[in-house]
Amino acid sequence: MLVPPWLTVVAIVWLALSLISAAYLLFDVVRRDRPIMAVIKWAWPITALYFGPFAIWAYHSMGLTPKHTDEPFWPYVVKGDTHCGGGCTLGDIVGEWTVYWLAWTIAGLALWPELFVDFVLAFALGIVFQYFAIAPMRRLGGKEGIVAALKADTLSLVAFEVGLFAWMILSSYVFFQHDLYPNRPAYWFMMQVGMIIGFGTSFPMNWWLIRAGLKE
Repeated sequence: MLVPPWLTVVAIVWLALSLISAAYLLFDVVRRDRPIMAVIKWAWPITALYFGPFAIWAYHSMGLTPKHTDEPFWPYVVKGDTHCGGGCTLGDIVGEWTVYWLAWTIAGLALWPELFVDFVLAFALGIVFQYFAIAPMRRLGGKEGIVAALKADTLSLVAFEVGLFAWMILSSYVFFQHDLYPNRPAYWFMMQVGMIIGFGTSFPMNWWLIRAGLKE
């Protein structure tokens, strides 16, 4: 099945809204006088790259809200999920373009090197994001901070990528049968959908990690 024209139009519109939303959030967190952890300044704009305007709503609803004991727990899980999703999203974007530009394939397919490179980069960047969320708050040094980041984010990263990769495989093998390429808007729209799914599959794991005190 070829990508239908209507999906290309939807993809262009949503990609434009997502880029505008990300630019707005980046501008907003940079201009604020109140201290915000550096990782948060990147996590919310990156989240907008796939959630679009919904990330703006979440940011103003819960992104800068101080923690109170009588408030529901789920908004803090959402914020924790943005750290995981931030690293995964950057890794996936860089990985997809790297494989495409270098024309890497396995058995004639680019999907398999994409999954491998995406996971390696997403894991590395995800741990970096979590390190800068945990280490400053717990006053941990380099080695201790890295160990804490690995404990906090390894399982949530895997859960995120499982959701994203499952959608990528379905998109390539079931929906469009290899008619998706990174130089087409529909490709990145499908990636955005996959990232939203990944956010959902990693949510329960982030809930448990925060409850267990392994993740901030």
